[in-house]
Amino acid sequence: MLAENIQKLRSAKVFRFNPFDKEFHANPYPIYHRLRSEEPVHRYFVGDDWVITRYADVKAVLRSGRICSHDQPKLLQQKNQYLQDKGKNLNALAYTSRQLLFYMNPPDHTRLRGLVVKAFSLTVVERMRPRIQAIVNDLLQQVRHKGTMDIIADLATPLPVFVIGKMLGIPNEAQDQLHEWSNVLSRILDSLVTLEEYEVLNQVVEEFQKYLQALVAEREKDPQDDLISALLAAREQSDKLSKEELLTTCMLLFATGEETTVNTIGNGVLALLRHPDQMEKLTREPTIIQSAVEEILRYDSPVQMTSRVAIDNLEIGNQTIQASQKLILCLGAANRDPSQFVNPDQFNINRFQNNHLAFGDGIHYCLGAALARTQAQIAINTLLQEFPNLKLATDKLEWRNNIALRGLKTLPVTFTSK
Repeated sequence: MLAENIQKLRSAKVFRFNPFDKEFHANPYPIYHRLRSEEPVHRYFVGDDWVITRYADVKAVLRSGRICSHDQPKLLQQKNQYLQDKGKNLNALAYTSRQLLFYMNPPDHTRLRGLVVKAFSLTVVERMRPRIQAIVNDLLQQVRHKGTMDIIADLATPLPVFVIGKMLGIPNEAQDQLHEWSNVLSRILDSLVTLEEYEVLNQVVEEFQKYLQALVAEREKDPQDDLISALLAAREQSDKLSKEELLTTCMLLFATGEETTVNTIGNGVLALLRHPDQMEKLTREPTIIQSAVEEILRYDSPVQMTSRVAIDNLEIGNQTIQASQKLILCLGAANRDPSQFVNPDQFNINRFQNNHLAFGDGIHYCLGAALARTQAQIAINTLLQEFPNLKLATDKLEWRNNIALRGLKTLPVTFTSK
């Protein structure tokens, strides 16, 4: 019997977490469940990384004072040195990454976040509701006569572009170009980006900066009622915002704010289409939209992973994480943890006490969370009320080629309009 058990152990396939696997990319949740039950603190086969999947562990790490942001700027600088030896460079990308909030640590992070956080407060966002509603109405009006639409291309993508563009004072005619740039820039959040992709990212940063520099120069001469003018005014205060930080903050809003909103709306509409009882309930009771969006954020999180680096040795589960080792925190896995959520794989828009981690936690909690929530609430509610009998037009869905972010390339639907 002992020999038989030993043979079974020898023949057992060692489980290795591979976020690039096609099966995982299509549906990561069975893999998350296996990790949580078998090895919740998992040694990733690439480098010295650890994959963390339990809700309590992820939350504790995010709130810990013994971790810091992953040093992506240092990695980019190393790649930049390699390219410079070949007559190329990543100068713009490497420099800009040092100014991005999600790669910054205190005290720089505290100072910069304090200068921009007021622009995204719940009070400010609530005042934007009529403007967001008008944009949604206009987008739906453009497809009303067709009886079919792509939720991603026709609603989820243009909405945050128009909203963020309006906040910053970007002219309408430039917003399509900024969307293309921000779509490329979102790749900076992923790991294992090729050198060729980094070169494209660097070029986009250069073009983005050039455009914003011209716009900032206009606002310096003629301030408007927009966020760029407000951020320029902040430069005159005692805790100054540098021009480089201002440009990078504007790029950050497009690159991360757009992606979060697009994925929330797309993933949310798909979840509702796959759970017609929940879609019917929300259509009948539009007042529960806030609860519905929180469940959408938990059930299929727009941001699946984030990373941190241990400053000191950490004890997580039965493992010791050494200082300087990287932790991959699986927000998507934490949000399906049965120890935190009853029936976590059930999509329930009336879920009680839905304390998900879709926007992270701690000092790097998503700056634009209130704005993303509000846009999703208005877009999904209006869609269901205006287009009854919404149906999925295909069973073949393709997810975007991102690891940290989770979102669909397209979501074609059919409908009847009022």
